[in-house]
Amino acid sequence: MDNAAPFFRRRRTRENASSIAVIGLGRFGGALAIELARSGTEVLGIDTDEDIVQSMNGVLTHVVRADSTKQVALEQLGVLDFDRVVVGIGTDIQASILTTSLLKRMGVRSIWAKAISEQHGLILEQLGIEHVVYPEADMGRRVAHLVRGAMLDYVEFDKDLVVAKTVAPRELEGMTLQQAGVRRRHGVTIVKIKGADGEWRPAGADSVVSAGDLLIVIGPVEQTERFAALL
Repeated sequence: MDNAAPFFRRRRTRENASSIAVIGLGRFGGALAIELARSGTEVLGIDTDEDIVQSMNGVLTHVVRADSTKQVALEQLGVLDFDRVVVGIGTDIQASILTTSLLKRMGVRSIWAKAISEQHGLILEQLGIEHVVYPEADMGRRVAHLVRGAMLDYVEFDKDLVVAKTVAPRELEGMTLQQAGVRRRHGVTIVKIKGADGEWRPAGADSVVSAGDLLIVIGPVEQTERFAALL
């Protein structure tokens, strides 16, 4: 880090994260940091690559070139004062492990860390990291479900619980959800309907499905895929 003085100090919150430090601004960390900044979150970006740091200047709230494997650098940046810290380092597993270990030792309470392999993730979990994410593996599973089915979008919440966006099957057209008996017949629940007006509305027993409506459906993987495949 170029500046040895403390970066800044701020009051921490326990509710929604209003300030997040993102360490490692590669494809994953950079995209995450930019999206957080767009949503109004205060973001500190940290990376060792000067070109990346310069490219993020003016995009993030703060961006600094620093070595996150050095505790003094993390302390000077006031990382402890951020509500959450994301370790997006992927290509250098040693740096990822050293950084997360330092953050735990320093007392950072909410750490999210990227893992590029099962072994990498296991080490992070053994360090006590509660939120380990596998961006490549998660995206691969998601795309696999989209490619082989008729779903327009797919989000996995648990091993057997997914939320999907799909076009309403013809068998539901002109019927209320109560009449259609979707949950009883197909094992899924329709939670939102988007009609011709382009507005999403909550789905209730009296909601009527029209041709071309988009549906948000929640249910087990197999049942959800079968429902989305209905014509």
